[in-house]
Amino acid sequence: MKIATYNVNGINARLPVLLRWLTETTPDVVCLQELKAPTEKFPLNAIQEVGYQAIWHGQKSWNGVAILSRNEQPTEIRRGLSGDPDDTQSRYIEAKVNGILVGCLYLPNGNPAPGPKLDYKMSWFTRLQAHAATLLDSDVPVVLAGDYNVIPTELDAYRPERWLEDALFLPEVRQAYQSLLAQGWTDALRQVHEKEAIYTFWDYFRGAFTRNAGLRIDYLLLSPHLKPRLVSAGVDKEVRGWEKSSDHAPVWVELTD
Repeated sequence: MKIATYNVNGINARLPVLLRWLTETTPDVVCLQELKAPTEKFPLNAIQEVGYQAIWHGQKSWNGVAILSRNEQPTEIRRGLSGDPDDTQSRYIEAKVNGILVGCLYLPNGNPAPGPKLDYKMSWFTRLQAHAATLLDSDVPVVLAGDYNVIPTELDAYRPERWLEDALFLPEVRQAYQSLLAQGWTDALRQVHEKEAIYTFWDYFRGAFTRNAGLRIDYLLLSPHLKPRLVSAGVDKEVRGWEKSSDHAPVWVELTD
């Protein structure tokens, strides 16, 4: 079973890239972030034409998350995180697919920092930690996949010294991510590529992709049930080089059935 996460950076603007990638790689389950489209503008028909069913949580111009499944209709469990009834940003959706509970998330960026955006990021992180703990307590196989907007270690950034004051690399943000892992989650990509400088994001400036000046900020976290089932994990880096592609590349894991 292959599960992937992909920040598409505008699903309608990147639709040809997304459809090509789905057709060529046929992952079983896909988590998408940054749809940047209201609910009614989600391109369901085009996605169904290449063999996928979907649920999504849209938002005009910003954010937005979706879960696609190649084998069955995802059964939606929840959208949004509890803990802040005034939060209207579309950043989390959860579904049961193929016997696995899949949480798709787009964690806030937090810049400029310090300031209200960093405060929102840390508050959202706290809410995610609380929900992640309840998922582990439920004693079912879970994947938490998405764009975490965290650079956990120096290995996860090209020229990490350039990110010292950025909200993706601040000590409190990195600690929040480590605290999440400490609940019992496994960072699948790092588990497989323990000491490799492997990236999932390259910005559009200064030839970052050509120079491989990237960041690792997209993750699939596995609950203890799934860690023994982990076969492989990787990044479809070549997709970042396709015409009109997102600044992220798809990240995936393969699990035994």
